[in-house]
Amino acid sequence: MMILAFPDYLSQAQRLAARLDMPLIEVVLHHFPDGESLIRLPPSLPEHVIVCRSLNQPNDKLIELLLCATTARELGAKRLTLVAPYLSYMRQDIANQPGEAVSQRIVGKLLADLFDDVLTVDPHLHRISALTQAIPIKNAISLTAADQIGIFLKAKFNHAVLLGPDSESEQWVGTIAGNIGFDYAIADKNRLGDKQVEMALPDRDFGSQPVVIIDDMASTGRTLAKAAGLLQDAGCQDIYAVVTHALFCGDAYTYILEAGVKTIWSTDSIDHPSSCIKLDGLLADAIKAIT
Repeated sequence: MMILAFPDYLSQAQRLAARLDMPLIEVVLHHFPDGESLIRLPPSLPEHVIVCRSLNQPNDKLIELLLCATTARELGAKRLTLVAPYLSYMRQDIANQPGEAVSQRIVGKLLADLFDDVLTVDPHLHRISALTQAIPIKNAISLTAADQIGIFLKAKFNHAVLLGPDSESEQWVGTIAGNIGFDYAIADKNRLGDKQVEMALPDRDFGSQPVVIIDDMASTGRTLAKAAGLLQDAGCQDIYAVVTHALFCGDAYTYILEAGVKTIWSTDSIDHPSSCIKLDGLLADAIKAIT
């Protein structure tokens, strides 16, 4: 077995390779002036190859995965496993208007055609309950960073209230809170557009202890910022945030901090200054379970 790591996920893949005691080769990636990509792999490959790359900023990355996986097959790989801690194009699971592309189904089929196994962490699923419904292969595996986040928060706080920003987060936030003995609350959110969010906090005391807002991802940052503003209005001065996937588009990171969040922590699914919760142990265990 061998790990092929793209440059933008190299340090995380190196930690994974160390845990698995497995050789790692960095994919050679070159971008031509016109935007096309060149991929170079080792001239011969073992039968089982693990490709590591998170799929934030996905449009170029999906084309490069297509080139990588097709070439790996030509070079001897019989089984290809994709480790993509952040998995893109999962939000659009129905056509909201006639003629819209259902990107979850299309990208899911592409990945199913390229890979034998796909491992990801806390994918942004709405109306489906299993990742296999989006990626139609046996080993489409959705992991959760709940345990890693819980361990991290338990080391940071003696006690805190964990706040989920919407009803979709309740099961996840409740699990983390139950595992570490913290209280939790769930806000009521209505998204009006990419940067417009309505939110209401539940009726409880938020002023007596730290509050940690927990979400699966931060993109524009408006959800976390809105929650922080409401918490300040409710008398809370110790506000923190944890996200699994630190997308932080544009001014999102500074926008959240300026809204009153003292510190933001994220997993290392995506490289970012906030990425301090490591996922290599979780991913290594999942790979061992299928090999």
